[in-house]
Amino acid sequence: MDYKETLLLPTTSFAMRGNLIENEPKRYASWDDKKVYEKMKAKRKDADSFTFHDGPPYANGHTHIGHALNKTLKDIIVKYNYFNGKSVRFTPGWDCHGLPIEQQVEKKLGGKAKKEQLEVSKVRELCREHAAKFVDIQKDEFKKLGIIADWENPYVTMDYKFEANIYRTLCNVAKKGLLVERSKPVYWSWAERTALAEAEVEYEDKESHSIYVAFELSDEAKAKAGLVGKAALVIWTTTPWTLPANTGISLHPEEKYVLTTDGYIVAQALYESLLELGVVKGEIAQEVEQSALENQVATNPLNGRTSKVVLGDHVMMDSGTGGVHTAPGHGEDDYRVGLKYDLEVVMPVDETGCYDETIVRDGLLPNPEEFVGKLIFKCNDRILELLGDALLYDSKFTHSYPHCWRSHTPLIFRATKQWFISVDGKPEGQDKTLRDIALSEVEKTSFFPETGRNRLNSMVENRPDWCISRQRDWGVPIAFFRVKATGEVILDEKVLNFTAMVFEMHGSDAWYSMPTEQLLYPGSGYSADEVEKVSDILDVWFDSGSTWYSVIKSRNYDAGKFQADLYVEGSDQHRGWFQSSMFLSAAIEHVAPYKAVVTHGFTVDEKGEKMSKSKGNVIAPEKVLKQYGSEILRLWVASSDYQGDLKISDGILKQTAESYRKLRNTFRFLLANINDLETLTPVEDMGELDKWILSVAGNVFESVHTSFSKYNYVNGMNTLNNFIANELSGIYMDITKDRLYCDGENDTHRRASQSAMAMIVKQLLTLMAPIITYTCDEIVENAPAIIKGDAEDIFDFIYEPMVKVESSFDGEYMKKARFGFGSAIDALKKDKTIKSALELVIYTNSDKVLALESVEAEDWFVVSGVSNEKGQTELESFKVDDDEFIIYKAEAHKCPRCWKFNSEAEDATCARCSEVLA
Repeated sequence: MDYKETLLLPTTSFAMRGNLIENEPKRYASWDDKKVYEKMKAKRKDADSFTFHDGPPYANGHTHIGHALNKTLKDIIVKYNYFNGKSVRFTPGWDCHGLPIEQQVEKKLGGKAKKEQLEVSKVRELCREHAAKFVDIQKDEFKKLGIIADWENPYVTMDYKFEANIYRTLCNVAKKGLLVERSKPVYWSWAERTALAEAEVEYEDKESHSIYVAFELSDEAKAKAGLVGKAALVIWTTTPWTLPANTGISLHPEEKYVLTTDGYIVAQALYESLLELGVVKGEIAQEVEQSALENQVATNPLNGRTSKVVLGDHVMMDSGTGGVHTAPGHGEDDYRVGLKYDLEVVMPVDETGCYDETIVRDGLLPNPEEFVGKLIFKCNDRILELLGDALLYDSKFTHSYPHCWRSHTPLIFRATKQWFISVDGKPEGQDKTLRDIALSEVEKTSFFPETGRNRLNSMVENRPDWCISRQRDWGVPIAFFRVKATGEVILDEKVLNFTAMVFEMHGSDAWYSMPTEQLLYPGSGYSADEVEKVSDILDVWFDSGSTWYSVIKSRNYDAGKFQADLYVEGSDQHRGWFQSSMFLSAAIEHVAPYKAVVTHGFTVDEKGEKMSKSKGNVIAPEKVLKQYGSEILRLWVASSDYQGDLKISDGILKQTAESYRKLRNTFRFLLANINDLETLTPVEDMGELDKWILSVAGNVFESVHTSFSKYNYVNGMNTLNNFIANELSGIYMDITKDRLYCDGENDTHRRASQSAMAMIVKQLLTLMAPIITYTCDEIVENAPAIIKGDAEDIFDFIYEPMVKVESSFDGEYMKKARFGFGSAIDALKKDKTIKSALELVIYTNSDKVLALESVEAEDWFVVSGVSNEKGQTELESFKVDDDEFIIYKAEAHKCPRCWKFNSEAEDATCARCSEVLA
């Protein structure tokens, strides 16, 4: 007789191989057709809300692996909240304005000169087309990652209504009294001809001059300080090109200064190092009271102009001379001390980084005509020649220097008229400054990891006023009218509202394409020829920083509630989006725009090196999808410690694919073995092994769920994988095969184990659904009714905590006993004494083992008998604690059906199998 036909072998339509590469796109397309996102909203419409606000990627180029990491992590978090019963919102968005897109358009046109021949409105049209193309491309690439979001209604910062709301945000800042226009030195990219925000500055190595220059004091200054003969303040600078704009020399108010016998004044604390360098050669002749020099003047040796002596705490004693060359047009500290002492702001450098006619007009250099139109960095050597004997020392050194993030050219500080948000101003009606409001909101925000708090706090604490104006074409204009006669900016609410309404109907391009007559509110009290348009555009960080207003507060999108529950971005955004969003929300609403912030690291190769095409270590999302499928990428995200840099390589993806295979096969085994289960056995009617696995599973799932709730997916996945590999797959799925296959169909033991498996499947399904959503949806499609119920797909499921199961089974003790048994029989298998553990029986005096039903004990060790009766042929023995275990050869015959050695005669079935067959 072929007993195989009598066994209850596992069966399921859930395939062993996922064939992800071919099948994922089909399922994702079906989700689109079924409008799954709308279904998710409808399903939880009365539930507690979870608003996730998406930080916008830039609509320029294809998505890279960093984008894939970022969007997948967001998707996992949103789905986690959905499967936990929340009403979720995920409105994806794109940043569409800004310099990189304008540069791409320039490139297509054949360079900056060609672009400047076009009308601004035409340039903007080309920029809009470029951004729109990549919004569509990136949207498609994100959907291929299995990301479910409101793809039908994304936010795009160049949409007309959106541009109007960016502008309204600006107007609200102005209404709060925090918007100021003033001349102030800002980071200036001469290559791109625009001001830059701190977030757009990168640091690269640059070779610079290190020069020491003597500024002779006036006779009046010498007399006041009690000095006779030669007495020159020595300054140190690394930017010789700024010397023509010098209007002051800063000394420290509390440091001691000395005059040397060769006639130079330096800080006493730096005298020895200057002597060693050869900047000064004389001995100390006398102390000089810096307070006596305050407001006195020295002579700039380059142009004979006066340089006022001022006192400032910014003067450092770690290098230099203690005398700081001060040009208020070329530095933040210089500007601040200049305001205090009313120093002239001289600015002889044009937008291209070249000296302009100011050099000639104000006589800032000898032979000034030779310098006009020359790039400042190319004038350094000539300036050193012109200094003559006043140049005491010159050397070159390499140091970290600010560079433009796009052109990678060195930046300059250049005073220009710009628009700023006053960080230390008080929003109208508030007692605290904007900075203080932001700092207090940082304290109220939850950070994952917690280190993000200090990073953002530090950024907010130390940032200067935010320069929000740019001198480019592609952006939302700072659409104010200025009265020509007075220079006054019109901030009348009706005028501003009218402009916003025009933008909402025609887009901000209207500022460039429509005449002033149509843009100016008819009741403004001004005629079109009395006013002029402000020509600057907004910093693109203002666009993205105001998305909370344009997306959530505006109600133009079904995007959830303000404040957002969560923002998620890379750790570089403490400096960027987290900060810009915080300042704009604190300015207008006086609260943070988010309740919590999650940050992730960057993707690197397996050696921890940055990815680059030249190194050949770039892993493109497209390649991963073609080779492995999106589920593997998603599992990689969830299994990586994203709080630091994330390693990815072919080797790492292969390991992840292997983890996926094990997970899939676990699901498949469980589904296949519950295929005929219709009702769950009550827990109280289950055996000890079933109660044990449910007890362990319950604790594990609770721990995993807690980790996931804190966005700690790597910890949760490690815990889950360990449980699957060890207790679930490594033990339970192995030890229950006999009862599942060989017991009677409705045997209590069999149904109890099936029920335990069904409970685990359901829990595992809802835990893993946020991460491997495709696979979980496929499982639901192929699951028996006991799992599926009335569900159409995975999105009909909700996570429910597993019933707490108490078990008297001493799992740790029994695992030691199982391990001891396995070690003992390895030798028996190696020397071919036995082929299978079923040939064995075990004697023990262990109360913990003997307390089990005999079938439970047999299944735990996968043997044919466990008792306190000794056998005849002793093969091996081992101990657990003080308990004895002796392994004997089974004396009964092998059952041809279940293969246990429990039959009374050869070729006869055992009592259990005979009963089943009957």
